[in-house]
Amino acid sequence: MTLIKDFMAGFFLNLLVAIIIVRFIYYPKTQDKHFVFTFMTFNTVIYFVLSLLVKSEIGVGVGFGLFAIFHFLRYRTDPVPIREMTYLFVIMALPVMNSSGMLQSNWVLLILANALVILVLWLLEKGWGFHYQSSRKIIYENIELIVPSRREELIADLEERIGHQICSVTIGNIDFLHDTATLQVYYPEQSARSWARDIPAAGKSSDDDDD
Repeated sequence: MTLIKDFMAGFFLNLLVAIIIVRFIYYPKTQDKHFVFTFMTFNTVIYFVLSLLVKSEIGVGVGFGLFAIFHFLRYRTDPVPIREMTYLFVIMALPVMNSSGMLQSNWVLLILANALVILVLWLLEKGWGFHYQSSRKIIYENIELIVPSRREELIADLEERIGHQICSVTIGNIDFLHDTATLQVYYPEQSARSWARDIPAAGKSSDDDDD
């Protein structure tokens, strides 16, 4: 009976921490629901798998094995941005920590560890006074504007098409055969929320990279 109580207490603690992180730390900054299902499902299922193992040492080993398997899979059909990968790692690490602590009935340290994880994520999302930028690669067809002397015109053209402020632009490959250039566009993180996943006429896009 005690084992069942510890199991259920660990489950609710793990679920509560995951909800706080996903709903009140991750989501308000991103306004993106795409990864909420993945985060919560991974967190819950991993907790159940590890908690049903009898020995804590085995559970921890399986937990790190899951990290290794996930590293090779990486959802290659749908690349995951760095920020979401970081949150997914945290969400996967929580049930490893909570299931191990539940088996050892070390509730004080377990609650303290979960609280500190929440605190660190909250402080990092608050920025600590830093101004974060996001970046995105796009294929740009108006290569007449990529010369240094017309840099202001290039940025103005991109801002007009996208409708958001652009901090800077770096020029990558230039394809004179197709009259296109690969640009790395840097913009304030808050501007990324509304258009980072679907850039309009400025060109075709690739994966997000958070600085």
